[in-house]
Amino acid sequence: MDRLAQQAQARIDKLRAEEIYGEVTKILGLLVEIAGFGHGLSIGSMVHLRPNEDTDIPCEVIGFRDGHALLMPFGTLDGVGLGCRAIIRQKPPSISPDDRWLGRVINGMAEPIDGKGPLFQGSNPVLLKNKPPAPASRQRLGPQLDLGVRAMNSFLSTAEGQRMGIFAGSGVGKSVLLSMMARYTGADVAVIGLVGERGREVQEFIEDDLGEDGLARSVVIVATGDEPALMRRQAAYTTLAVSEYFRMQGKQVLCLIDSVTRFAMAQREIGLSAGEPPTSKGYPPTTFGELARLLERAGPGGPGEGGITGLFSVLVEGDDHNEPISDAVRGIVDGHIVMDRSIADRGRYPAIDVLKSVSRSMPGILGERENNIIRRAKKVISTYEDMEELIRLGAYRKGSDPAVDEALVLYPQLEEFLSQQKEERNSIQESFDILGSILGM
Repeated sequence: MDRLAQQAQARIDKLRAEEIYGEVTKILGLLVEIAGFGHGLSIGSMVHLRPNEDTDIPCEVIGFRDGHALLMPFGTLDGVGLGCRAIIRQKPPSISPDDRWLGRVINGMAEPIDGKGPLFQGSNPVLLKNKPPAPASRQRLGPQLDLGVRAMNSFLSTAEGQRMGIFAGSGVGKSVLLSMMARYTGADVAVIGLVGERGREVQEFIEDDLGEDGLARSVVIVATGDEPALMRRQAAYTTLAVSEYFRMQGKQVLCLIDSVTRFAMAQREIGLSAGEPPTSKGYPPTTFGELARLLERAGPGGPGEGGITGLFSVLVEGDDHNEPISDAVRGIVDGHIVMDRSIADRGRYPAIDVLKSVSRSMPGILGERENNIIRRAKKVISTYEDMEELIRLGAYRKGSDPAVDEALVLYPQLEEFLSQQKEERNSIQESFDILGSILGM
């Protein structure tokens, strides 16, 4: 009964005693101008267009021009015309997550899309565009988090509260790697944001990759590629807001977003529509500021809170790892995981290039034995790959260099260690034991 009373009170609090509204004066594409709103609006304010009593179209203020407010809708503008009433919401947009959201699939507006009925509304609202915790009050990174993937648990050990970028071209296996970590992680909760995903792949990801067990401990937020730019951007904000709710409960959260690039593309559409000047590759300046604000929200919380371990995929356009979004994300996160198409082409999945990838929390979270194992393994892989061309051409003679001779023996076993089927799971201890036995350590 207490929970029902809290939900009723939360709904009553949202009711308004009065409405402030303006009216539509111009529509150009997906850009709507309204006038008559007085001083009740600011950037990011929510406005609902109401062409008739049964239709309500949420919009967001993205700019101002000549005394008019510029809006973009979260849906289509069917039925909207000149003089349409625009009702202003003065409270900043927020959602009210609840523990019973686990196992649910929702959209960017925190509405259920899985056919399992309405969502329970919690009593503690979380702002969609929340600020990161104050730097001086944040806790430090925690111990190593078990991600269930051998390559991640060993070569790219990740601390609780760390943020990592996964950089890969299309079709290299980012989504499968993310689903494996969501299914096998040692974190308490997984929050997964599918931003700009292909519509047909959503159900495949949930049923085949994530699975029933993975979904039971996850909240999945979906915005498909055909949805408006605001909805795609909103899905990323909602993903972080839900993660922050569980962090405030003292839980360790694994936050996955696939992909940050599509969030940046949505922000580019919004910025250009508002009249911002295009800069690098057409991205307006606000894109890079919004990226930093979004990704900084992950990480450790304040005293008494849990942490958000963030793994954010970056779709590398044309396999160019130096394109603007990749460069920006690499400078924000605490490490990067590089997935290489040439590794995928030879059939090794996950296609992680362990020599080009780095976790900035290493070696601090590992013991002396584990650090020695990783150094030795990287040295063997580096030695083999430096001589790979000569070996393939038959120009290297065994006995010429003991280090290369050792690499010839160990490299195939290391490749097998780095390869993992999505049904397999290995703990941190198992991963280092296997790697240590390969290296005789």
